[in-house]
Amino acid sequence: MGFSHFIFDLYGTLVDIHTDEGILELWEALSGIYRAAGADYSPRELQRAYLDTVGELERGMEPIRTDAHEAHPEIKLELVFQRLYSSRGVEVSREKAVDTGREFRRLSTMYIRLYPGAAELLRQLRPHGRVWLLSNAQSIFTMDELSRLGITDLFDGIYLSSDYGVKKPDRRFFDVLLKARSIDPREGVMIGNDGLCDIDGARAAGLSTVYIRSNLSPREPDPDADFLLTGPDYDRLKAFLLSPER
Repeated sequence: MGFSHFIFDLYGTLVDIHTDEGILELWEALSGIYRAAGADYSPRELQRAYLDTVGELERGMEPIRTDAHEAHPEIKLELVFQRLYSSRGVEVSREKAVDTGREFRRLSTMYIRLYPGAAELLRQLRPHGRVWLLSNAQSIFTMDELSRLGITDLFDGIYLSSDYGVKKPDRRFFDVLLKARSIDPREGVMIGNDGLCDIDGARAAGLSTVYIRSNLSPREPDPDADFLLTGPDYDRLKAFLLSPER
């Protein structure tokens, strides 16, 4: 019996991306956006304030449990951009903060592209089951990028960690999808490029696993996955996913 639920990670699994949040040009452009709204920062002041605010929000989020697979809270980055305005006495709407965050992402992205064959794989799988996205990602960045890449509609549902306050490998994030969609883990498979977040986390949730060692994978030994690939070889991946025997 084959799989009926195909659960994908995004970055490093379907999408190749390179970002650089340290370049001065990013912070010069972003400080111009803040100054135009009345929030005066020098580029380096804004960079320091951004990092400090991220750290403050992360410290303020206590895990529900201390188990290794249930201690991974997630913040909403739009709150960071909003606080950077309010710290200079400028109150802005959430929409303005989201727009600022998306501009930050565009300015810091050197490139973003689908791995060759990724979209076609998703299309080929949909007649055989339901296709889900489960990604450690910021919604304000990722929903825009999915739209620009033209793959939003290739998923039956999209689950991003910033929307749920928790991220992989936390068991609770997997359970968000499994419970909301009444998925029997024995019928699902997680496909990802991170041994801890994608493979160990999915195995703890009772899912089968596929590990893709991509250019964005952490430096790590091969995890204990049901199927391993060197690079996004989607032909071999499709053959495994659609095999009637597993």
